[in-house]
Amino acid sequence: MRRARVIAPHRAPDRPAIRIARGDALTLGERDVDWPQFVWAVQTDGLGGWAPASLFDAQRGPATALDDYDTLELDADAGQLLHLREERSQWWWARDARGREGWIPARALELLD
Repeated sequence: MRRARVIAPHRAPDRPAIRIARGDALTLGERDVDWPQFVWAVQTDGLGGWAPASLFDAQRGPATALDDYDTLELDADAGQLLHLREERSQWWWARDARGREGWIPARALELLD
């Protein structure tokens, strides 16, 4: 497992995270302006979140998820040390010292090993 130091604070958006399972049907909308590799994905229950476009079998409209994904983001302050599990589309799935997990952008991190 890799480690990183947070070099820029990150705050999760004020909306519920969604969990996407492989095979889920979603409707894809617009691409994110700051993160164009992400697309707005809406589940059948109406909840939506940003997910990597590469996760789906289509680029817009009706799509099927090709893998599991959770949109949960991790709040982190500069100077914190994190354990990194996986990288997707320039974001890392990370765990902090208290055991909280979520995504954090790579640009907010300094990789240590």
